[in-house]
Amino acid sequence: MDSIQKALWQDSQYRSILENLGKVKYFQDYSLNSSSQLLLFKDQVVVPNDLTIQLNILKKQHDSPLAGHPGQEKTLNIFKRDFHWSVMTQFIKDYVSSCQQCTKNNNIHHKKFGFLKPLPIPNGPWICLSIDFITQFPPSNSFDSILVIVDRFSKMAVFIPTMSSITSLDLADLFIKDIFSKHGLPSSIVSDRGSLFGPIFVSSSRFQEICQLFTIQKLIDRQRG
Repeated sequence: MDSIQKALWQDSQYRSILENLGKVKYFQDYSLNSSSQLLLFKDQVVVPNDLTIQLNILKKQHDSPLAGHPGQEKTLNIFKRDFHWSVMTQFIKDYVSSCQQCTKNNNIHHKKFGFLKPLPIPNGPWICLSIDFITQFPPSNSFDSILVIVDRFSKMAVFIPTMSSITSLDLADLFIKDIFSKHGLPSSIVSDRGSLFGPIFVSSSRFQEICQLFTIQKLIDRQRG
C-alpha cells in the first residue's frame, strides 16, 4: 500500500487530485479511504501509472491459487469493480492472453485448423523457453513494455518491465539477470511468429543475436501458423 501511495504522489496526473483532497473531502469523483488513505475513484482503488505496481496487483489477483487463473472476462469484471487505472482493459487482455496456464485450461470447441506441428515437450524445467512482448503501454518509470518469458515445462512465467526500444545488449542483460543466473542456460527459445503483441523478435535481429551469443537453438512456434 505504501508503494501505491508513494507512486501516486509522484504521478503528475494524481498529485493535484491528492493536493485538492487535502482541502476537501471529495474532489470530482475522487476521495480518500478513511482507514487506508488510499485514493478512490468512486469506490475503486486508484492504481498509479506504474507498470511494476500494476503487474504485481494483476499477478496476485489472477495467478494466485485462490484466484485460479480466471479468464479474460471474469478478470476484467473483478478489476473494473475493485481498481481504476488508465488503459486497464487492454493491459488485462494482453496479460491474460499471454498466460500459459489460461491457454492450457481453455477447451478447444472447434475442429483443428490445418496440419499442426506441436513442439516436443521439454525433458525438464527451464530447458525450453517461450518469449513475447506486451507493448504499447503509456510510459511509466521509464517502462512502456513487458517482456514475458515462460518455461514450457512448468508453465512458470516471468514478467519483466522494459522498453520497446530495448537494445540487443540490454535484452541480453535481462536474460542473464532474471533467467540465466537463476535457472541456467536453456537449450532452446520459442518465439510465436503470430504474436499478438508485435513482431519485435521476428522482424529484427535481436532474438537471433541473443541465441547466437549464448549458443541457444531458436525455434518458431508453428501451432498458430
